[in-house]
Amino acid sequence: MKKLLIAFLLLFFVVTTGLFAQVDLNRVVNRSMKKAERNVENRVERRLDRGVDKVLDKTEEGIDETVKGDGKDKKKEEAQSDSKDNGNKSGSKSDNKQAADNTAPVKDETPAPQEPEKPKPALEWAKYDFVPGTEIIFEDNQEGEQNGEFPSKWDLAGGVVENAFFDNLSVIFFREIGNTGGITPLLKDSKSDYLPDEFTIEFDCYFEKEVYNQRYYVSFYAAKKQKTVLKRLVLSTNQAQYGTTDIQGIYPGASRSNIDKNARWRHIAISFNKRALKVYMDDARLLNIPNIEENPTGVTLGTTSQKTGYYFIKNIRIAKGAVPLYDKFLTDGKFVTTGIKFDVNKATIKPESMGTINYVVKMMQDHPELKFSVEGHTDSDGDDASNMKLSEARAKAVMDKLTELGIAKDRLTSKGNGESKPMAANDTPEGKAQNRRVEFVKF
Repeated sequence: MKKLLIAFLLLFFVVTTGLFAQVDLNRVVNRSMKKAERNVENRVERRLDRGVDKVLDKTEEGIDETVKGDGKDKKKEEAQSDSKDNGNKSGSKSDNKQAADNTAPVKDETPAPQEPEKPKPALEWAKYDFVPGTEIIFEDNQEGEQNGEFPSKWDLAGGVVENAFFDNLSVIFFREIGNTGGITPLLKDSKSDYLPDEFTIEFDCYFEKEVYNQRYYVSFYAAKKQKTVLKRLVLSTNQAQYGTTDIQGIYPGASRSNIDKNARWRHIAISFNKRALKVYMDDARLLNIPNIEENPTGVTLGTTSQKTGYYFIKNIRIAKGAVPLYDKFLTDGKFVTTGIKFDVNKATIKPESMGTINYVVKMMQDHPELKFSVEGHTDSDGDDASNMKLSEARAKAVMDKLTELGIAKDRLTSKGNGESKPMAANDTPEGKAQNRRVEFVKF
């Protein structure tokens, strides 16, 4: 009996112990799972927090760089990236390391944007339409003048004016002139109205580099001898103005009217027809006034006060207008022009000759039946042989220019006559200028 009781107690102990062990094991497992879940949640939360922190850190750094404007870290990263790329191309570990360590800012080698070039003036001598008068009233090319003396072909209206030698050229030098002074042509009857109903005036005037408001004046009366004409023509380096400021024209492409960055000679050409006035500067027509309401009777040339800069003029010519060249051709079978000019003792055509040459081209285009012999003439200066050779070369130069402008070669021939056929006596500048001519003779 005692043994049976002991066995029962042992069985009860084993059973109860197993039950308690199972209960403890379940508790342990449950606690471990919950703890593991908490650990996982905590780790996920920590990783998320670190990710958010990094994003926020970069965002804050970008904001700081924008505010500070330094951008050093960005440049450093770009430099390291470029260095790594270069290292990969070279295949050298040492080069890669050196390139990766190089944190110097990358130099921007993009070329700076250039300002667009200003368009050049569209006008050219090929479009020049000034045709000078054929009968020369007054001519002065400063031939034979003495340096330092008063110009022999002029009368003084006021100021100090002398001959000078400038840039290897004989010129008329305005030393001191007020707004009403200047010079006027010395003619036999200069008190009378010596300008016809149709006339042209040409001369060259000099403008210095970067001299402000340098001006030349053309008054259409003979100072001290004729009644004053109130309005006058005012010439600046890039502008022509008649009378008031409302009547003015500026040279095409010029940025400023009264100052220029280059020194230059300007060729001025003036055409008057009864009451209409046209003014040209080099290859451009600046003024085209249909009615000036005044009668030009003479010419006075002057300048503004000489506070700064030099004032020179040269190659002055006044000519009487004539009937149109084509009408003259119909009457005489030829026409004569002194409007085609050449360099001294050369066959080089001067640019201002293009008005007459363009007129001839237009005439031959409008009348395809016309054929011309281009004939050159000279004055009596120099020997006969040299003048003959010079006249032949000049005639050929004109013929070549016409063919260059589109006239067929079989419509033109050329010849020289030298000094053998004068139109006027060679004892005056006007007579010599009249003999230096080109004739277009029908064949």
